[in-house]
Formats: sequence, structure tokens, C-alpha cells
Amino acid sequence: MTSRSYGIGLYAPAGFAIDPAAIDRAVALLSARGHRVVVDPTCTTRWQRFSATDDERLAAVGRMAVDARVDLAVTVRGGYGWSRLLDRLDFAALAAAGKRWMGHSDFTAFQLAALAHAGMVTFAGPMAAYDLGAAAPSEFTLDHCWGLLGGDRYAVDCALDGPDCAVEGTLWGGNLAMVAHLVGTKHLPRVDGGILFLEDIGEHPYRIERMLYQLHFAGILGRQSAVLLGGFDGYELGPNDNGYDAAAVVAQVRAIAGIPVYTGLPFAHRPDKLTLPVGGRCALTVRASDARLAFGEYGV
Repeated sequence: MTSRSYGIGLYAPAGFAIDPAAIDRAVALLSARGHRVVVDPTCTTRWQRFSATDDERLAAVGRMAVDARVDLAVTVRGGYGWSRLLDRLDFAALAAAGKRWMGHSDFTAFQLAALAHAGMVTFAGPMAAYDLGAAAPSEFTLDHCWGLLGGDRYAVDCALDGPDCAVEGTLWGGNLAMVAHLVGTKHLPRVDGGILFLEDIGEHPYRIERMLYQLHFAGILGRQSAVLLGGFDGYELGPNDNGYDAAAVVAQVRAIAGIPVYTGLPFAHRPDKLTLPVGGRCALTVRASDARLAFGEYGV
């Protein structure tokens, strides 16, 4: 049982629930742990590759914002869909609603736009279908999620590969494809001296490198205090790669970035993941690969 209960709204602002039973499992898990759950109609509908039309998905975001029963809005899954909504969202109104918003993957687009337009802090963390509705939910993920959300400060110890350092800055980032996608648009926040975290799935190493070069050419990497790399899964090397793998990409990025680049952040499209406050503060300390991330300033 968690120490604090929340009103949790489940909604599908992007892709549809591939396994509808996952929604039932998520509701059962959350209810058993003392939370009150509101299930939006988009959780069980399908339209093209989305949960619903753009208008209806936009309305679902609005319903989460105004529903007095909802403290924390959790996306069903990622996929694709937020990009079609960004220009139509009233970020000032969403910020004024005082809700917490959580998800990952395609949700990164909303998180970065919310930070850019309204200074909103949102949470990169578990989603309803993949995480909360898993057949065997990760206790690592759940413990860190409720641990961080339950206070105004939270610290995590983990192993990171990279140089010793002690830096502090705004924590931001998320899915690499979505970060690169927003470069050059009004929806990407300007973060100087920040701590940028990145992950992705289903992207070949050379494509990962190409997106990181996009961030480098745009001056984004060089403005950060550090870069934290999570998991990059879901690819198989082919003959054209000639062995060029993720480790080779990391070596290249370290050579060009001019800032500390770390691997091993427990955040990815994997069962075990941290919950990270996008737009909050992070103090990063690394000594002989033993790292501490101390989060603060992420209250709504």
C-alpha cells in the first residue's frame, strides 16, 4: 500500500491500447493500492492508428485538466499523436489547472512544449498500458514513482558510466526522436546549463547518432552541463553496420559534445524505470561511477 493516495486519470492522447485488458489490470493495481481511478473514454476506443480523432484526443486532455477527481493524469501509451495537438493546446490553462501529468515516449512532445510555453513540470515515468497494466508490474518502477511523487525532494543512487563530476541544472529531455523532432520549433524549450536525459527504442545506432548530431549542430548539447543516456533498445545490427553499435555511438558523442556524457540511466522502454521530473532541478554527483541524482523544485 502506498503512503498517499491520488485521484488518477487514465487517458489516451496518442496511440490506442493494443491490449484492452491492460487498462483493467492498471485500474485493479491502482485501486488495490488505495488510489481513485478515472478512466477516460479514449482508453478503449480506436481510430486509424490513434485512440480517437484529434478533436477527441484534445478533448480528453481537457477533461483531465478540469476533472476535480484527477490529481495525476497518466497516459495509456505512446506511439504517435501528441504532435498533432501541440498547436491547439492552451498551456497556460493547463498550468493553471494544477494537475500532474505523467508518461514517456511520444509524451515527451507534450512535456517539452509544456515546459517551453508555461514552465510546467511534468513527469517522465510509467504509463497505464505498458507499466501499470503489465502482467507483472515492476516494483522498482512503482516504488520510485510513488517515492518521487510523494515528496518535494527525492534522491536516487545508481551506477553511471562516465567521468567524476558535480553539476546541477534543470532536468529535461525524454525520447530522443521527439526531442530531435522539436528542434527549430516553438515547442522546444531553451535550457541552458541543464541536465539532458535521452532514451529511445527501435532506432538503429547510426540513426541515434544522426539525431544526436542534430542536437549538437543546433547547439543544444553544448549548452548542457551533462547528458544522461538511458536505454536504446529494439534494433539488430546488419552487414552495413560492420559492428557499429551503440557503444560506438556513445564514443562519438563524447568526442564531439564537449560535456560529460553518461550511460546507464535507469530510464527506457523497459519494465524498470525511474520517474523523472522534467523541468525540475537535478543535482548530479558522480564518483568512480557511483552516481546520485537529487531532484527538487518539481511541485505543482
